[in-house]
Amino acid sequence: MSARALVIGGGVAGIEAAIALRELGGDAVAVELCSPREDFIYRPFAVGAPYGRSRPMRFGLRRLTERCGAEFRLAGVGAVDPDAREAVTHDGDRIPYDYLIVACGARALWAVPGTIPFWGAVEEGGVQGVVRELRDGAVRRVAFTMPGIASWGLPVYELALLAAGELEKAGIDGSRLVVVTPEDAPLSLFGRRVGEEVGALMAERGIEVVTGAHPVKFEDGLLTVAPGDPVEADAVVSLPRLEGRRIDGIPHDEDGFVPVDGRGWVHDLERVLAAGDVTTFPVKQGGLSTQQADVAVEAALADLGLGPEPEPFDPVLRAVLWTGADPRYLYGRPSGGHGEVSEVSEEEPPGWAEDAEDKIIGRYLTPFLTEISSAAGR
Repeated sequence: MSARALVIGGGVAGIEAAIALRELGGDAVAVELCSPREDFIYRPFAVGAPYGRSRPMRFGLRRLTERCGAEFRLAGVGAVDPDAREAVTHDGDRIPYDYLIVACGARALWAVPGTIPFWGAVEEGGVQGVVRELRDGAVRRVAFTMPGIASWGLPVYELALLAAGELEKAGIDGSRLVVVTPEDAPLSLFGRRVGEEVGALMAERGIEVVTGAHPVKFEDGLLTVAPGDPVEADAVVSLPRLEGRRIDGIPHDEDGFVPVDGRGWVHDLERVLAAGDVTTFPVKQGGLSTQQADVAVEAALADLGLGPEPEPFDPVLRAVLWTGADPRYLYGRPSGGHGEVSEVSEEEPPGWAEDAEDKIIGRYLTPFLTEISSAAGR
């Protein structure tokens, strides 16, 4: 009889886990994915939506799960009974499992009062309005910011670089674009070399970068920061603050994030793992979510006797920075202890996805979605 593996969440980590379970577990594991949404939104493309350059792709979750050999259940899970090994939906249905992978992601919350949030979803009307007014000359000073050091700040730099490209294309001079960040250097999560080279790229494109500044509020043309002097702006675009999605019966910290060990096992629970943005790992990025999901799946399969014990999660950051012209490929290790390994390249490094459009690098997810997109003619 097959072991029952239940995956909660239809985002990057959840889909990666479902594919990995089927690929590695085969017929020994019956996989069910549970999500309150019917579709999966590939969000990295959202950064180009306000500029009319791209839009997020949508995939039907039922189709995705069936294609990888898993079952799909349209339901939100509100509680878990670890003793009975059952997940309980909001409608009261009880779903039995032998192994549970919690990958329900995080909630995006408005972070900085007075700013326009970039939600990274399909509808970006507020940011689109700022871009339109920037093109028309109605606003001349625009700031882009993010709430925390560990935030995934790549979209902030992409939004600013794409805005600079729009101004150059329209022949508009005299506008001011500024990135205000709590980081010590641009994209410092990747390491020193990336910080230096991205900083140089921003200066080359005429974008000012204010580092070490936490945004507090935007009011009366001033973005208050701590520490430092206020930044003058006509409009401010901010990334949201993230909060973990809480499920009764699953431990979490004060911000809703689930504590796990290096192999994804949830603290103090048996046969329960977690991966992706819902965990306490501070950096929330799609590629890292797939890496966490892979380790969690391998740990569950090892517990079943279907493979060796995996090495602990050792995050590797890979990203494509959209610049408005040629993309930059970024590489780094946020966990430290590896020396200076960060890199910036204008050419696609060997072993990456075949197309720069693949902004999330996942062992199973990337080729899986590429195959589906190719078949659909996208």
